[in-house]
This record gives sequence, structure tokens and C-alpha cells, in this order.
Amino acid sequence: MTVFKKIINRELPAKIVYEDDKCLAFEDINPVAPTHILVIPKKEIPKLSDIEESDKELLGHLLWVIKKIAKERGLEGYRVCLNVGKEGGQHIFHLHFHLIGGRPFEWPPG
Repeated sequence: MTVFKKIINRELPAKIVYEDDKCLAFEDINPVAPTHILVIPKKEIPKLSDIEESDKELLGHLLWVIKKIAKERGLEGYRVCLNVGKEGGQHIFHLHFHLIGGRPFEWPPG
């Protein structure tokens, strides 16, 4: 069981900023910017490459939640990051988006 599943199950604490029947959003414990929120599906999907066609609506919902949170936080510019697999920088194998904002960003990200 991943740490994110334990947060969903309320076995581990998290500063939750949004929740509905499909997803959970909470503040990252190691933020890289003033706003750093993780948005995760409640459905256990290890990584983007594991999604099914039936997950299309869920993924759209996650992006809608990201936009909603960014607007509530007054972020006019922000970065949305999704790491896929170990080589892509993914450390927890439960699909999750990073909503990062509150400071300027450059490209490429590194």
C-alpha cells in the first residue's frame, strides 16, 4: 500500500485542500514553491502508462480540480507536473499531479 493510499484511508495525516468522490488534493510535505499541492485519484493507478480508456474522464476531472485550486489560490501562472516511472522521477507509484506556483519558473525545468 502506498503512502498516498494511506492518506486516502486517513491512516496518515495530510493537509487536505480539496476532496470529492474521485480525488484528493493535499499540500506536499517537501514543497518546491510557495504553492505545492498534490492531486491524486482515489482509484489506485500506479502511473500514467497504466491508465485505461475508462480513466479518461477521471484524468479530465483531475485537471479540472487543479484549475479550480489554482484559481482559488489566485495563481495566474503555475506549473503542473506529472512524473512517470522511476526514470521520469516518480517516487510514489500512485498517479499524482503536482500543482506548483507562487514563484517564477524557467524552461527547461531540468
